[in-house]
Amino acid sequence: MNLIIINGPNLNLVGIREKNIYGEKNFTEYFAELLVKFPNVNLEYFQSNIEGEIINKIQQVGFTYDGIILNAGGYAHTSVAIADAIRAIPVPVVEVHISNIFAREDFRRTSLLAPACKGLIAGLGIDSYRLAIESFIK
Repeated sequence: MNLIIINGPNLNLVGIREKNIYGEKNFTEYFAELLVKFPNVNLEYFQSNIEGEIINKIQQVGFTYDGIILNAGGYAHTSVAIADAIRAIPVPVVEVHISNIFAREDFRRTSLLAPACKGLIAGLGIDSYRLAIESFIK
């Protein structure tokens, strides 16, 4: 099974920024743990702070991989273009958020991506990524 985690803006700072929201573990360490936990999954990771690069990656893998786990960060609330990219590919996408976006500021309570995705996991911390991987395996 080929899966990719795509993280959007500022998620390269997980473990550094707003630890009360995003936790203390950096994503590189967590990704290494996922590789050990899921040895039978070909798991890749991509992060960009740039909307167009995220769209390019979705289009690049969206016709050949088995699934995409996407945390688009703030773009989840603003990007029609990323939502359109998800709709344009046959590969299922699970949207992930470390924080509970529905318990935060009003503008974060709407995801433009969710209607285009297979599912959404939010508010379970960094472990939301593990749950998304398991959703593809089951």
